[in-house]
Amino acid sequence: MIDIHLYESKTANGKAAADFGAAAIRGAIAAKGKANVVIATGASQFEMLEALVAASGIDWSKVTAFHLDEYIGMPETHPASFRKYLKERVTEKLPSLGAFHFIIGDAADLDAELARMNALLDAHPIDVMFAGIGENGHLAFNDPPADFESTVAYKVVELEERCRRQQFGEGWFPTFDDVPTEAISMTVQRIMSSAVVVLTVPDERKAEAVQHVLEGPVTNMWPASILQQHPSCHLFLDRAAASQLAKKPAPADA
Repeated sequence: MIDIHLYESKTANGKAAADFGAAAIRGAIAAKGKANVVIATGASQFEMLEALVAASGIDWSKVTAFHLDEYIGMPETHPASFRKYLKERVTEKLPSLGAFHFIIGDAADLDAELARMNALLDAHPIDVMFAGIGENGHLAFNDPPADFESTVAYKVVELEERCRRQQFGEGWFPTFDDVPTEAISMTVQRIMSSAVVVLTVPDERKAEAVQHVLEGPVTNMWPASILQQHPSCHLFLDRAAASQLAKKPAPADA
């Protein structure tokens, strides 16, 4: 079941998602003495991350973090690098963070890098997953038709055209042809293993995907629809992203 939280604006939506996720992190630390989190990237996460790193009452030294995906062959210096994104928006803001395990997408030995990341995530069960939904309904970089069966933590995936056009449209690349065609992505099953999933999904361009994910059947053609089967998934929408829903929830900040 997906629990829906609707807010009037993108800023209010991001702040609410961050507050919810921060509470989940504090809860994991209280229960276990530590928390393992996964943090997403992309334009949809700007407001949420700004609020999350400013959240009070989190002992970040007890938090180990991972990220969802990274382009293959992408140097950290590239404007679209997710390592660059996360260092600028997360690790540089949280100097006391226990650890952040970055995917090295331009590693010389990609098989060794996958083995390293898979071993790390296997040793750190996910307490709180921060993620978004792509315009094509993707979850991480698991584009349609997504693999719902693989149980490894990370794998190499191909990026379909609509996904690549989203990355270009968000301004990360100078031309569509510059958008990579492959990435390393956390798998759907590993995302589903998270204790809590916090989805932050603003903007009208996500409205079609939101409608399919919430009101359509579970299908790998709209990969995030599988979250209907997650026991604790919380979706934070602004009004624009919810515009195509047949049944619109009342805004929480009305």
